[in-house]
Amino acid sequence: MESYSPTETELREELKEKRKELSALRPQLNLIHEQKEAQYQQLQALWTSMKSFLAQISSLKNERDQLTKQVKELKQQRDSFNTLTKEKAALKDEAYQRKKELAGKLDAKSDARKNPAELTSFIRKLEYKLETEVMPFTQEEKLRKQVKGLQAQQKKLSELGEAWKVSTETAAAAAQVRHKAEQLHQEVQHKAELSQQKHQQINSLYDQMKQLREQEKPILAKHQELRNQYQQLKKKAEELQSRVQELSKLFHHKEEKSLKEQIKEKTAQVSEKIKKKEKLKMDDILAFQALDEN
Repeated sequence: MESYSPTETELREELKEKRKELSALRPQLNLIHEQKEAQYQQLQALWTSMKSFLAQISSLKNERDQLTKQVKELKQQRDSFNTLTKEKAALKDEAYQRKKELAGKLDAKSDARKNPAELTSFIRKLEYKLETEVMPFTQEEKLRKQVKGLQAQQKKLSELGEAWKVSTETAAAAAQVRHKAEQLHQEVQHKAELSQQKHQQINSLYDQMKQLREQEKPILAKHQELRNQYQQLKKKAEELQSRVQELSKLFHHKEEKSLKEQIKEKTAQVSEKIKKKEKLKMDDILAFQALDEN
């Protein structure tokens, strides 16, 4: 069975239709390209926001982690001071009990009325009297006994004074340590609160990132759909363009071949006229010129 070959008229009609299709396709390509680029611009805006959020999240995480580390260190210091506070409180209570015991041993009627300086001065007066005055033995013994009793009282007062001093110092030390522990506790709470705020800000940014991801999905799908359409139309346009070029080239060759054949035929006629010594016309001369050019 012989294969069918289209006629020149059919091929020219095909060329006309292909050019028409190609002409109609180009505006569609441009429109889809613009729509595709518009979707891509929206995606770019979303990606820029996401990138900014991720940078903020990274910065906030570093800040939160630093605060969490500080909270841990401050808790250790606070716990150490709490332990020290208990130790100082125990020493304070011990000193207070010692002071209370010594105070209870003093005679409220005599000893409590005298401070250590007054008692020391009174004892010296009695000792000076014993050394400088002559007195009966019984009176001297009585005076020596009084001095000895006063010296015992002096010792008790001295011990009580030292106990007061220790009690006051331990109480002040306990108060100072307790104050430091309270300061550290407040600082722990403040740092922990800041850390929690950073954590909440991170969660808020993650929520916003989630919203952007949801916004991204339909835009990304639309962009991919337009991209596929664009690629399909582009391929079709390239096929049409290739066929148009093929047909155009074919007709160009045919027209060129036809022109050469016409010149060749005209040249043969002119040559015949020359042989017969006939008069040449203007178109005969042009035919010769065309022959020379080709």
